Amino acid sequence: MDIARLIEPVTGHGDALTLQGAEHWMQGRTLYGGASALIAYTAAIRGFPDLPPLRAAQIGFVAPVGEEIALRAEIVRHGRNVVQLRSEILCEGKVALTAFWLFGAGREANGRHKARPPAPPAGTPEDGLTVSTNGAPSFLEANFEVRHTSDRTEPGEARIRRWARLKEPSRLDPISELILMGDTLPPSAARVMERRGPISSINWSFNLLHPAPTTRGGWWMLESASDHADQGYSSERLRLWNADGEQMLAGMQSAAIFG
Repeated sequence: MDIARLIEPVTGHGDALTLQGAEHWMQGRTLYGGASALIAYTAAIRGFPDLPPLRAAQIGFVAPVGEEIALRAEIVRHGRNVVQLRSEILCEGKVALTAFWLFGAGREANGRHKARPPAPPAGTPEDGLTVSTNGAPSFLEANFEVRHTSDRTEPGEARIRRWARLKEPSRLDPISELILMGDTLPPSAARVMERRGPISSINWSFNLLHPAPTTRGGWWMLESASDHADQGYSSERLRLWNADGEQMLAGMQSAAIFG
């Protein structure tokens, strides 16, 4: 389903609304995290136009997000170069998602350091084999095309890499598309689980490395990698590159591991 339809009713004025087509973006009993984060971002930029480029975000997945929601957004601080803004999704009068957005105007660089390409190399999306999404969360099967990267994960290594793109052209601006795509993969701690069980993202924070990200053919290379998993939680690194191996997003996430 075209993601633009899902965010169409978001005005940025704090209205209660019904998400059209939300059933195509569900992950269990809640809206997929990237889609719910996109709704909160859309409320922010439609409520406060003329913001500088988005540089970073901190998102808390508090409770399930359903079809009937309310939105609110406020500017926390408006400085000379940086605007800090909070937006929230409410379900049944309670906060279901809270997001803190940092927008910043560009300045003349005082030092440069380019992000490294993915290692080991991931090949190209055009050469990747299609990943079967049978049995995957419904939002993934309905909306995404997924392919393998050329590298292979060693047994017991908590890392997942995939090429992914939307099945339908999104009509989103590049930043909105990255927010939608950036949380697509499951936490990589699934690879080291001793028993089958559900995994749930608790939060997601990320930095954008380019104010106007681009890619080729709609393909992005996604990676989730666990730095540490124990006592029912995993600390995950979430990164995203374009089809030419340029990193566009660097993030972290805490995931709850059940079972």
